Amino acid sequence: MRGPDERSDSLFSYVSCEARVPADHPLRPVRAIADEALEVLSPDFERLYSKEGRPSIAPEKLLRALLLQAFYSVRSERQLIEQLDYNLLFRWFVGLSMDALIWDVTVFTKNRDRLLAGDVAAKFMVAVLTQPRVKRLLSDEHFSVDGTLIEAWASIKSFRPKDGSGAPPGPGRNSERSFHGEKRSNETHASTTDPEAKLYRKSDGHPSRLCFLGHTLMENRSGLVVAARLTQASGTAEREAALALIDSHRSGRRRITLGADKAYDVTAFVEALRARPATAAWHASAGCSPSPWPPIM
Repeated sequence: MRGPDERSDSLFSYVSCEARVPADHPLRPVRAIADEALEVLSPDFERLYSKEGRPSIAPEKLLRALLLQAFYSVRSERQLIEQLDYNLLFRWFVGLSMDALIWDVTVFTKNRDRLLAGDVAAKFMVAVLTQPRVKRLLSDEHFSVDGTLIEAWASIKSFRPKDGSGAPPGPGRNSERSFHGEKRSNETHASTTDPEAKLYRKSDGHPSRLCFLGHTLMENRSGLVVAARLTQASGTAEREAALALIDSHRSGRRRITLGADKAYDVTAFVEALRARPATAAWHASAGCSPSPWPPIM
């Protein structure tokens, strides 16, 4: 029998967000791990916030919301706040009740900046990785490293000569800008809106962009990120960051292996790895041939 197409709006709901989430949902163990890490960080939160004034967004809820933004690739905090208003799964994970009011996006951003300034994100990652249930998943011998472009929030039109020369900007916020015949480099030019951003391209055939470089160190047993870093973009930044990530994570003199793609195939980098000590290898997934680097005996 065909069911009627009737609205079933009601004034009250007797089902909680907890009951709406399936028992086998993959976010359940993630939330348990996150909650344990956040409990460890509670003293750090106390030092970041004043004892007086109006209560702000709970840092635990804010960090859980940022995890959702990363897990589900929500492209802006404005969209994240919008989804928190109607997505019951998001409400449950963050710790909001069915009828809890959602924060203003500006307030959310200001509170997020406070946590980032206090290095809470890095401490949160360490607290997660040191949990017994997570440590069992990690390898302490075999790692991979890679870098990725992170495009800056600066227009290429803002990349102007440092000495103030060049054609003046046109009228309006989105005026035309011609770069024909103009030689630009990071030595002579800089962005007027984000001076730390550098003009860079990942490989031949790709356009140059104002960007930064993100670097991750992953263990190879479960493919989990164990360390990360953000640097200015340069031709040597990936290799320099890789060595720094290894030094910050490797304990003792135990030998490790490090997988990397062809961008890391530089003599100085291989010699630096051997001094750590570490054995380098190509990533098979990068479409490279087996490594020509002999292992260290």
